[in-house]
Amino acid sequence: MKTLLLNPPSFEKFDGGASSRWPATREIESYWYPVWLGYPSAMIRDLGGESRLLDAPPRHISPEDTAQIAKDYEFLVLFTSHVGFKNDVKLAERMKELNPGLRIAFVGPPVTTHPEQALNASPVIDFVTHKEFDYTVTRYASGESLEKIPGVHFLKDGKMVSTQPEPLVQDLDKLPWVTPIYKRDLDITRYNVPFLLNPFVAFYSTRGCPALCTFCLWPQTFDDHRWRQRSVQDVANEVEWALDAFKPEGLQEIFFDDDTFTFNPNRMIEMSKAFKPLKFQWSSTSRAHLDYETLKVMRDAGCRLFIVGFESGNDQILKNIKKGISAKRSLQFVKDCKRAGIKVHADFIIGLPGETRETIKETIKYAKEMDAETLQVSVAHAYPGTEMYEWFKANGVILNNQMSDELGQQLPMANFPHLPAAEMLEWVHKFYDEYYFRPRVVARIVKDAMFKSSERKRLYKEAKEFLATRARRREMVKGGHV
Repeated sequence: MKTLLLNPPSFEKFDGGASSRWPATREIESYWYPVWLGYPSAMIRDLGGESRLLDAPPRHISPEDTAQIAKDYEFLVLFTSHVGFKNDVKLAERMKELNPGLRIAFVGPPVTTHPEQALNASPVIDFVTHKEFDYTVTRYASGESLEKIPGVHFLKDGKMVSTQPEPLVQDLDKLPWVTPIYKRDLDITRYNVPFLLNPFVAFYSTRGCPALCTFCLWPQTFDDHRWRQRSVQDVANEVEWALDAFKPEGLQEIFFDDDTFTFNPNRMIEMSKAFKPLKFQWSSTSRAHLDYETLKVMRDAGCRLFIVGFESGNDQILKNIKKGISAKRSLQFVKDCKRAGIKVHADFIIGLPGETRETIKETIKYAKEMDAETLQVSVAHAYPGTEMYEWFKANGVILNNQMSDELGQQLPMANFPHLPAAEMLEWVHKFYDEYYFRPRVVARIVKDAMFKSSERKRLYKEAKEFLATRARRREMVKGGHV
């Protein structure tokens, strides 16, 4: 079947769907690659089928234009999110209206955790998948009947039918590369993340994460924390191909968007040996567990930056969310990164189990002591299917299940007796203010802007976007919408 694999249009600046572990509209416009959809797109191609990967958000393609595009296809694979599900259903219904013969599958975390609810949301959804869906949708696109395909749920006579689970992919080297699909279907110049070197290309070297963080969506809904890895040589070969293929587009950086790229330090040493002859810059996700000697080897092989979820500066909160790393160890990690010459983008979350005004103040102080190059602050979201969602339910703190407003802006879903939801949003603003309006940070930003015109343009654009988002959040609080 002629297959369209879709990361659907959504809210303006919506960083969600097919490659976001934290689906929400961002303060600053940024887009991640729809890596998950790239694999079945390539698999269908390799079997002689016709496929297209359409990533609507970075192209700013409207829902109606997307529906018009789908008129030319027989099978739609739509990656949905908890935040975007209702809009995705409306889009699918419009597609079916224009193309009655279109077969529609929804994939992603919400249909994994609540398949029957998803199927009953609209009769246009023919089936949903369970967890990883590479082989599932490829088999359907190749003409196999639903009853014989593992890992699907569908309705028959009004009742849900579930086939046997599809085993998680164990040999990742057998999967095709996604970067040739990017070259065929995507425009890498449209993918922009403020703390990365743009344009960049992102893909996975592993799947899964053995860490037990209670809030993290994918390890709890897609892969049961089972960590699997590609061979070092296969990753290096794809890097080499991408560096050559995207040279005309001015590729600046490779980003390894694994759940935890650096989980195995020995693998990082081997990976660095393979990367060094390629002479390229790269960044990745990381936990705060690597020692200085490993970091130095990685830096010598081109490692530029890590994205690290520190979450909190309070050790009890870190224990509550099963982070597995102490605040003290994280501080040492950042010090070692600076010594090795690797930058750090720090992620923090306000409103985790055990949060109080005092722990927020403690975390802000901690972040300033850490002094990472950039940071992002989010309000805690407990996604269905996660351990933290069950904790929120059991403790009666869920304000509502609406995670965003009509524009995709984050809404606090928890209302602690000692920390109201509206106050959490105000703490996000205060966190940013106290962190970025420090003399050393201002000096660092001004220095970069003085010597790089591209940096000046970026900073101006991001400042406008951030202030607009901030103003909207404050209006939400004043208007009593939180």
